[in-house]
Amino acid sequence: MNLESPKVTTQKSQQEMFNFLTTVENYEQVMPSSLEKFEVTGNDSFLFSLKGMPQIELQIKETREPELIVLGSTSDKFDFAIDLVIEPAGETQSDVQLLFNGKFNAMMAMMVKGPLNKFITTLSENIQKV
Repeated sequence: MNLESPKVTTQKSQQEMFNFLTTVENYEQVMPSSLEKFEVTGNDSFLFSLKGMPQIELQIKETREPELIVLGSTSDKFDFAIDLVIEPAGETQSDVQLLFNGKFNAMMAMMVKGPLNKFITTLSENIQKV
């Protein structure tokens, strides 16, 4: 299952946004308001839970400075990745888009598509505000 967030323009340069998004503590700032728990679990990982959703741990699996950060789930049961694509949009701005790629069976995909789409859209909107 593949989902895309809207592309948003931020007031940080491509490099500044890359630096911000490779610091796992900063993800607490861009989480939806339904965040119930956020905990940094390592230099490149954090776990969070949203109201009505299971706890998820994400880890920075790959980076390509300054244009790509790949966050991947650490759970085999919920196998997915979120690519954060950062493009330059001038000296002091950048465009960010989130690309979700999950490996789910058809039933699970039907159940999670709406909430996941809302989640990545909210993340991108909150990234735009930082």
